[in-house]
Amino acid sequence: MPTRRKINSVRVVFVVVVCILIIAGLASVFVVKKGLSSTGNGDKNVVFTIESGQTVDTVAEDLEKEGLISNAKVVELYAKMSHNTNFVAGTFELNNGMSVKNILAYIQDSTKLKRDTIVLKVPEGKWAKEIAAEISSIYDGKYSAEEILNQWNDISYIQKLAKDYSFINVDDLNNSNYKVKLEGYLFPDTYYLEKDDSIDDITRILLDRFDVMYKENKEAFEKSGYSVQQVMSLASVVQFEASSKKDMETIAGVFYNRLEQGMKLQSSVTVCYALYDDFNDPQDCETNAEVESPYNTYLNEGLPIGPILNPGEEAIKAVLSPKHTDYLFFAADIYNKVDGKVHYSKTYEEHLQICEELGLNL
Repeated sequence: MPTRRKINSVRVVFVVVVCILIIAGLASVFVVKKGLSSTGNGDKNVVFTIESGQTVDTVAEDLEKEGLISNAKVVELYAKMSHNTNFVAGTFELNNGMSVKNILAYIQDSTKLKRDTIVLKVPEGKWAKEIAAEISSIYDGKYSAEEILNQWNDISYIQKLAKDYSFINVDDLNNSNYKVKLEGYLFPDTYYLEKDDSIDDITRILLDRFDVMYKENKEAFEKSGYSVQQVMSLASVVQFEASSKKDMETIAGVFYNRLEQGMKLQSSVTVCYALYDDFNDPQDCETNAEVESPYNTYLNEGLPIGPILNPGEEAIKAVLSPKHTDYLFFAADIYNKVDGKVHYSKTYEEHLQICEELGLNL
């Protein structure tokens, strides 16, 4: 026969387990209820795009990133269990006052598509002339690329922009040698434009996004000891040279080391931009180091005179917070001769040996 003490112990354990299960159940109910509720009061509108072929998982993740839902996993599970996964590819206008049920119903209704929205995708590393061509294309030639570039090079227009954007320094941009004066400030992102937007409207939408990044990192910009134009010039070179955040930080550090020692940057990617309309193949950058241009860092000391593309936030932050090393040289294994990685060295002799191993032309 079990003793009374043993019976009481079993009862206590049973009660504790039941309590834990009840608490866990209540917590789960709370999490699910919160996860299916609206995230705000409807004061924030979001233009939301679903790409063709997107899964419920990625749509839920995108909704969470936009602040329209609070828990992607809960929404993903709810959508599957309630058979609300037949999303329509296209652009919708949602707001943070919508519940998950309302959002899922909305993005499955083709009549709710935002018909007049034009999507502009600006990847990291694009040249201004490429962005202008893309804008011209998505607007079906309403604006020519030449017309857009002319506005981006108009110093009187730059002066107007400077009144609204503190990062624009008219004196820095008033340089006749620049290919495009706003090169470097056309921030990479996905933009949702209207069909009646003017070139000024489109330009300001891109600059507004740059302004957000600038204000978030303003203290670092000011502490860098460089002007915004100089930071963007170096960030553009780093963006062109590196593909990963780690390499961006290390390469930025290499360039700072060279600047501090009075060495030329000797970055082949600046030759690419110096060639500009004559640039057709990456090998052109390796074999035309003597091309006359203020962008060419093989011929000129210090930074190129301006940005050579439009860098993303990782490259900009790498320049604002570089990795400190003793390296003075680097070479990327662009032909995948060894490992496909960037190789760093402290001496020119080491660098020559690495380049020979990677099959690079000097």
